[in-house]
Order: sequence, then C-alpha cells, then structure tokens
Amino acid sequence: MKVKLIAEFCQNHNGSYDLLAKMVQQAAKSGATYGKIQMIHANTLTYRPKFEEGLIQGDVIKIIKRPYQAEYHRLKQLELNVNEAVKFVELCIENGLIPMTTCFERASINIIRETGFKSIKVASYDCASFPMLKELKNFFDEIIVSTGATYDDEIKHASSILNGTDYSLLHCVTIYPTPLNQVQLARMDFLRSLTPNVGFSDHSLVSKTGLIASKAALALGATLIERHFTLLDSDQTKDGPVSITPEQLAELANFGTLHSSEQLKVMDDEHPGWRTVIGDKDRILSDKELLNRDYYRGRFASPRYYSKNGCRMINNWEETPLS
Repeated sequence: MKVKLIAEFCQNHNGSYDLLAKMVQQAAKSGATYGKIQMIHANTLTYRPKFEEGLIQGDVIKIIKRPYQAEYHRLKQLELNVNEAVKFVELCIENGLIPMTTCFERASINIIRETGFKSIKVASYDCASFPMLKELKNFFDEIIVSTGATYDDEIKHASSILNGTDYSLLHCVTIYPTPLNQVQLARMDFLRSLTPNVGFSDHSLVSKTGLIASKAALALGATLIERHFTLLDSDQTKDGPVSITPEQLAELANFGTLHSSEQLKVMDDEHPGWRTVIGDKDRILSDKELLNRDYYRGRFASPRYYSKNGCRMINNWEETPLS
C-alpha cells in the first residue's frame, strides 16, 4: 500500500493566502499527498471562565491558563475567508494534492463541503464528538481521525460510527512537542484492530529529533503520516518547532518508498536507539495530555447569539452592542 503524506499547513501561513499558496506548491514538489488547512473561525471559540486564570496547586498545573480574549485575537488574525478556501481547494488540485481541512464544529460542515473539500480531518479532541462524526460520514468521501487524548472506548465507538466509510485512524500524542520516549507507536496495533487504515500524526521536536518518529511509524507499518509543514523559520509561527521543511518532507517521502525491511535497516543503522518510540499498545493518558484534553475539548462550538445587558453575545463573550 502506498504511503500517504499530509502536509498540515496549520497556522504556519500566518493568515497570508500568498504564503499559503507557496506552501501548497512546495509541498506538492516535495511529495505530499494532501494539502491541509484548519478552517478555524474565531467566533466559534467558546468562553469558559475556568481557563481565564487557570489553576496551580503547589507546583502542579490543574487547569491550563488560556484567556479567551487573547486567544480570540490570535485566531482572528489567522482566519482564511471562504473565497481563499475555495482558491486553496483549486490550487491543491492544480498541483496534484488532495485538499483537506479540519472540521471543528458542526455548523461548518455545509460550508466546508460547498467550498469543495471531499476529504475531511477530525482533530484528536473531536474523536469523541460522535454527533459530528455521524454528520461528516454523510457529506465527505474520506474521513481521517486523530485519536490523541482519547480513551479506548471512545475510539472504538468512533470507529463503529464510521464503519462502512473510507476512514483512517491516526495515532497521536497531544503533547507539543512530543518527547520520543512518549511517542508510543505501539498504539497503532490497537488502532489496526479497528481499521486497516492506520497512521501517525507527529508532533515531535524537529530541531532535536528530526524525522525519527515519522520514519519509525512508517517502518512499523503506518500507511499515513501527518506532519506540520512550514516555509518559515521555526520561531516565526506557534507551530514552527514541530513543523518540517520542504527538504525534510521530500526526505520522508523518499523513505516511504523503501520496503519495510529496508526502512528497518536504515533506522537501525542511522538511529540505533529508535525503538524507544515503540512504547506500549495499552497506555494511560499522561497528565499533560489530560490537561490538554480538558482545554481543547469544547474549545469550539457552533455560535449561539443572544442578548445580555443590551449587547449581542457570542458563546458568552460580548461582541457588539445591539441596535
């Protein structure tokens, strides 16, 4: 089976369509299969009071601090409008890439489909968003679901919903960046009990560990790899440290053409300690993953507009005075 590579453009375009267009072209030249964006709409960010100040007890973080207003403005600057999304789909197709986007909430499903996307990604924290999965299966030809920070019973139920469709499950560790000794690639064996289409979404630190985790996943039978992709220096975007360059993407694509026995030999010769990434098939979510799960599950929701004290509110956050 041919290995598929997702070039995740994420936030690395910094809100610039011109930069995004260059990323599409470079990813295609480097051997990507998919070009992927995240259609985030800042107005779907939910205001949740407990994250305004977070909570630390002693030296232990109990609740992440992520104030709403700062996050809203950060995301607002990264938005792509509908026309840009349409152009992105067309440009991907022109360059031989399959266009893909992440769906974060149910209200976006129709517009994503109408924009021209036929392949959809579900982020780790929405693997257990079962009503959304039920809708997505009726609208898209292909669904790829990350499974980080998700419990086994939730993954099994998600799989049962998607049975009968073209879907893949990606192992993922929702620690950014992910240390190699916490990559736990043996989890792909668990996912294979649910579907033969299994891959890995890699968030390891590129400057220190390069492509070791992604290559190891391929050597262990992954048929799909997702990596954040950038044309900028690693310090110029939030996701820069876990993002690979065109040259690294090409290297990964070339590695993917090798027979599994050749891949294992390369890993043993060039990275003798690589097996630290295998870990356990059955594992308990780490404290960091549970913190991220707490914050990111429910981070976005379909907008709810209502009046409070003479102002229009969106998801509990004041937006504009009512006229």
